Amino acid sequence: MQRVTITLDDDLMDELDKLIEERGYQNRSEAIRDLARAGLGQAARTSDTRQPCFGVLSYVYDHASRDLARRLTSTFHNHHDLTVASMHVHLDHDNCLEIGVLKGPTSEVQHFAEHVIAERSVRHGALQIVPQVEKNTLEEASD
Repeated sequence: MQRVTITLDDDLMDELDKLIEERGYQNRSEAIRDLARAGLGQAARTSDTRQPCFGVLSYVYDHASRDLARRLTSTFHNHHDLTVASMHVHLDHDNCLEIGVLKGPTSEVQHFAEHVIAERSVRHGALQIVPQVEKNTLEEASD
């Protein structure tokens, strides 16, 4: 372990302390480590767009919107090589939630997700990227 001293302005420290309390961290070091890992992971995901990844695409849309369900289905069929699985949930009378599990080069997964989210009457959308880790990398990490 390395000991590091950092300086944060009062407002940022207040936000960090609030996060620590909300998430139940035992101390500031645990929270800072998690935030650093998240930031490093985000940087890694955006730096090498050729790296294979898994993606979890979630979006809410108006099921009554003209031709939207058909367009979305066609989009997934046209990108069947990226699509691993999907789930459809009826949220209420007007809204549906779909979750798609994707696999492929990061740039292609991101482009596909952006296309789906940009469809008219898709109300909310988010993509979570998980880098595809090779088996040897996992074994080294556990040693």
